[in-house]
Amino acid sequence: MSVPSRVLLAALVCLLMISTVVQGEKFKRSVTYDGRSLIINGKRELFFSGSIHYPRMPPEMWWDILKKAKAGGLNVIQTYVFWNIHEPEKGQFNFEGNYNLTKFIKMIGDLGMYATLRVGPFIEAEWNYGGFPFWLREVPNITFRSDNPPFKYHMKKFTKMIIDMMKDAQLYASQGGPIILSQVENEYNTIQLAFRELGTRYVHWAGTMAVRLNTGVPWVMCKQKDAPGPVINTCNGRNCGDTFTGPNKPSKPVLWTENWTARYRVFGDPPSRRSAENLAFSVARFFSKNGTLANYYMYYGGTNYGRLGSSFVTTRYYDEAPIDEYGMLREPKWGHLRDLHSALRLCKKALLSGKPSVENFGPNLEPKTKACVAFLSNNDSRTPATLTFRGSKYYLPQYSISILPDCKTVVYNTRMIVAQHSSRHYQKSKAANKDLRWEMFIEDIPTLNENLIKSASPLEQWSVTKDTTDYLWHTTSISLDGFHLPLRENILPVLRIASLGHMMHGFVNGHYIGSGHGTNIENSFVFQKPIILKPGINHISLLGVTIGLPDSGVYLERRYAGTRTVAIQGLNTGTLDVTYSEWGQKVGLDGEKFQVYTQEGSDRVKWNKTKGLGGPLTWYKTYFDAPEGNDPLAIEVATMSKGMVWVNGKSIGRYWVSFLSPTGKPSQSVYHIPRAFLKPKDNLLAIFEEIGGNIDGVQIVTVNRNTICSYIKESDPPRVNNRKREDSVIQKVFDDARRSATLMCPDNKKILRVEFASYGNPFGACGNYILGNCSAPSSKRIIKQVYHLSSLCT
Repeated sequence: MSVPSRVLLAALVCLLMISTVVQGEKFKRSVTYDGRSLIINGKRELFFSGSIHYPRMPPEMWWDILKKAKAGGLNVIQTYVFWNIHEPEKGQFNFEGNYNLTKFIKMIGDLGMYATLRVGPFIEAEWNYGGFPFWLREVPNITFRSDNPPFKYHMKKFTKMIIDMMKDAQLYASQGGPIILSQVENEYNTIQLAFRELGTRYVHWAGTMAVRLNTGVPWVMCKQKDAPGPVINTCNGRNCGDTFTGPNKPSKPVLWTENWTARYRVFGDPPSRRSAENLAFSVARFFSKNGTLANYYMYYGGTNYGRLGSSFVTTRYYDEAPIDEYGMLREPKWGHLRDLHSALRLCKKALLSGKPSVENFGPNLEPKTKACVAFLSNNDSRTPATLTFRGSKYYLPQYSISILPDCKTVVYNTRMIVAQHSSRHYQKSKAANKDLRWEMFIEDIPTLNENLIKSASPLEQWSVTKDTTDYLWHTTSISLDGFHLPLRENILPVLRIASLGHMMHGFVNGHYIGSGHGTNIENSFVFQKPIILKPGINHISLLGVTIGLPDSGVYLERRYAGTRTVAIQGLNTGTLDVTYSEWGQKVGLDGEKFQVYTQEGSDRVKWNKTKGLGGPLTWYKTYFDAPEGNDPLAIEVATMSKGMVWVNGKSIGRYWVSFLSPTGKPSQSVYHIPRAFLKPKDNLLAIFEEIGGNIDGVQIVTVNRNTICSYIKESDPPRVNNRKREDSVIQKVFDDARRSATLMCPDNKKILRVEFASYGNPFGACGNYILGNCSAPSSKRIIKQVYHLSSLCT
């Protein structure tokens, strides 16, 4: 049953899309290269690639996301291989569910697309420990990513296992599969100098090792100026058309492995944006300067489930990508880039075989021509311009590129968006929030008297937890006489703790005294809180918390976290340093041990009814029914503080809404729940709250992009899909090639109403347009007549 959608428009087209699956060809392909491009079976091609990571979404979403990527004009999908999920314990492997790498690569081929496999095995990727399994850190005498025998042994072993797995499934293009490129290492130049000669020897060993695995396709190293032998060095960045110095040999093509579609966010960050216009400009400029493969990082970001995000990284990953976290098209970014790919394909012959030349028309103005293709570029970020080229005048908005596939017809301008826009909305679900009955279970606060790991000082956190949990308890006790304590009630001792990060919750005699935390830039912090002590035995219990392991930098195997020093200030006898006292450590929480977030585990503890405000270290559970309709869903936790959420035993990731960005708002307050995690009825929702919050404010919401808009100006070109190349001539596909505002309803939905229409000079953004000082009064009436008369909802 179709769900109505709200539509904002000037003119609209709502089309029902029928996608045809193109089965991957099963014949062997030769993949080679020269200084111009990659060559597949003797033919050159332009490659539009997008990063989509298989573990950042359930496998039930893979096909839909990949299909939308192909509809966006992509012909290559790029993914990392994530060592720590595939070999979490040494010699124990997992390639099931959303870790099924082989299935994911096969699916890419089934859709008729190519794949780039970034084996690494160091990947960074804002992924826990940069993809390294924690057990690797504990290999004796190991130094990561250097000419170190223990590291090279394990790296080669895993890399070879992945390559052999792909070969056994016949997934390389040389076997008839979709993989046309593989990557070894990742941005090694950023740390290479720290290792000096050991770094130089390592990077050459890594490249040589990879080539000897005989995949039948080229290998790449990103941001690696000295990529050895036939390994292609590639560019990562926002503007590789201007910043890339080029391949280290003239026989290698110009490839762009990461064009950042926005920026990943960490807790405490303000919103991150990158406009469709800016992104399109960078890609057009790259292809105008000999580029032949550009990859969007990310094209779909997805979700960092569980504890898989790196230090301080939010659960939502690259939501500003062309496909948002929920799998919906982020317009106009998706559509504007789709049109760019179509425009560049009209230029393919000249781009791959012509000779480039540059002609300057004054400051910041330059047409770049190749054979019969022109890129008219205005590099001025503030001022539009008009230039004369080959006898014709062309208007160029500020910081834009016009593409002329025949050196005379503008089919695309990077700043003139003719694709539709959309606006995302969250709506409280009636079905899911009906009669929610919350229950709670509170963690016990351990003391030194319990059976704990004893030590003479607080132990380093990761060496104890082995990254099996975010949590490590440190507890000690001190005996005080009355003369130690201040005599005045308004003077209190202060507990001072220096921590290496990332966070800590403090308890004295079982009472919560407060929390402290570092940041992504500065993990360490000092915690200072006044405390109430009593004569006799006083228990100090500290819960150390980490938010992921680091994913970048040199000497990752030597990073540390947790409590460093502990002192009590303001006693009558002065400062008491209790760092070197008897300490006990307890790994993890009781709720984790019992797995109270599962149905079976929840029966192992006693729950009590609750509502409203709750305290620290509290587990909550309730049951809900699947929301109405088919829209994606999420959970809103703005009234909580910090913790984690599980649905039917599956973690949807860490939340941290009490850590506010400079805008005064949390970096993320809504968290995606994949529908694949749900049953029709009685879904178990479990939340662990570290600090305290109002559980009644938690709600399940559905997500939609039901507001769609089109904004067209008289200076905009007609849509690029109305152009085709026959020989060297650009022709119209349809006789009527006028400028038009065109809309397509998402997911086969239908128009409910027209909320805004103006032929004139309206302004604003999708979902919030306002009439200007000139508007045809009949605009809205005419648009209503148009869509009521059309059986195709156009």
